[in-house]
Amino acid sequence: MKRTVTIILALLLAAMSVPRLSAQPQSARVKEALDIIKSKYIDTVNIHHLVDNAISKTLLELDPHSSFIPADQVASANESLSSSFEGIGIEYLMIDDTLTVQSVVTDGPSDSAGILPGDKFIRADGQTIAGVTLPATAIQKLLRGKKGTKVIIELLRQGISDTLSYVITRDRIPVRSVDAAYMPEPGIVYVRLSRFAMESPLEVTRCIHDLSRDYPRGVILDLRGNFGGYLHSAGMVANIFLSSGQLIFYTEGLNSPRLDFSARKNGLYPFGPLVLLVDENSASSSEIVAGAIQDWDRGVIIGRRTFGKGLVQRTFKLSDGSQLNLTVARYHTPSGRVIQAPYEEGKRDEYYSHQYSDRYTSGEMFSRDSIKVDDSLEFTTLNLKRKIYGGGGIIPDIFVPRDTSGITPYYRSLVLRGFINGFINRYVDMHRADFDPEMPFEEFYASYNLEDELLAGLIKYARESGLEPDYDHISSSLKLISTQLKALLSRSIYGSTAYYRVINMENDREFSVAMEVIKKWDN
Repeated sequence: MKRTVTIILALLLAAMSVPRLSAQPQSARVKEALDIIKSKYIDTVNIHHLVDNAISKTLLELDPHSSFIPADQVASANESLSSSFEGIGIEYLMIDDTLTVQSVVTDGPSDSAGILPGDKFIRADGQTIAGVTLPATAIQKLLRGKKGTKVIIELLRQGISDTLSYVITRDRIPVRSVDAAYMPEPGIVYVRLSRFAMESPLEVTRCIHDLSRDYPRGVILDLRGNFGGYLHSAGMVANIFLSSGQLIFYTEGLNSPRLDFSARKNGLYPFGPLVLLVDENSASSSEIVAGAIQDWDRGVIIGRRTFGKGLVQRTFKLSDGSQLNLTVARYHTPSGRVIQAPYEEGKRDEYYSHQYSDRYTSGEMFSRDSIKVDDSLEFTTLNLKRKIYGGGGIIPDIFVPRDTSGITPYYRSLVLRGFINGFINRYVDMHRADFDPEMPFEEFYASYNLEDELLAGLIKYARESGLEPDYDHISSSLKLISTQLKALLSRSIYGSTAYYRVINMENDREFSVAMEVIKKWDN
């Protein structure tokens, strides 16, 4: 294995004319082979491409999480974790091959220019983008650009027959990692965090502070589906709920001495009812936060066993702009647990298969008793001395089984073929004038009476797209379908927080359990 890594790294360095390893026998051999390929091969050879592939395949022989990103993909790969990007500040969907604005970033470039939800972009800088099939990357390239540059947008707007033209000056657009934040009851704050980006600690802090000016009665931090992000951000988010000096995690590896990350000061909410929601897709940084909260007996973890990614990647920038994300250490929770699930080097596909399909077939998604633990990896929490385990994710304090009732073949087809989203997008596009975003969400929710209309419209939309209705399946899936339609419609009018408000209120067992725990905290 070490020999393979040496050869491939030597291949990279030789291709970049870095002399430091040129004297090593393996490096010289690889360079010799490259020279022969370049000078003798039958056709033109893209050495850069060959080297990229060689590095990627080498990393596949290591742990499941080391990775390589070619230079032309680095910016897009890192964008979701950055604090901002440069563009025009809209969220859009492609409806019938036409870019349709769904929302406009408040005070952003498009908002300042006068762009409205529902606007349909026809041309960008003279290039037609409506009625033609363009890859997402091509559209992004037209809309994004350096701060201060301009783009001319020609669009159609409902109720106006003429094409409108706007000049939009690009600017920095913030990247948000909080998908939803609201108070389900007075004093109880709910925050759903989708990833651990650069600004996530500040976002979470602001949400808690702004929603509850007084000290909160309780906080629910929803980390379901949060697959991780920056390690430092995870530590700072955990610090919000801990006291000064408490260890949050530490990292250690063969070539990486132990490094502790402790709470630097008392957090914004260091005591009081706290619940973290997790599932099988909560990984890495999510597990750091959940592990610290559980180890210190600071809060209650609710849901299902987390993914089990306990390896730390360090980013190495290569001279051509490409990026090597190499595993350099393991992280440990405050009690000393390693959360990384077992894996075999070189068997990445099998690793991910076990983490998902094997859990499902073993029954672990539906019964806590099906979770396999290694008694040799038993630890105790630091305050209450409760039993906890390492070796493969965070096992929740309160297990909530996955709810598959209502998931019929017809419903699965609706979801997988995108019919529910597609129908709602078209419906909102046709009825946008019927909804007033200034109406309070609570009033909209209380007066909602579109169940039958939306269901009939969806069935017709799906049939026209080739999916014949199965009314027995529709009856079984009615609650799921109706909730999803209502949530998506709410999101189109009020934003992503409204979506989760509907889902949480109508079809989320974990959220209901979390509310019960907070209300009974002192009992």
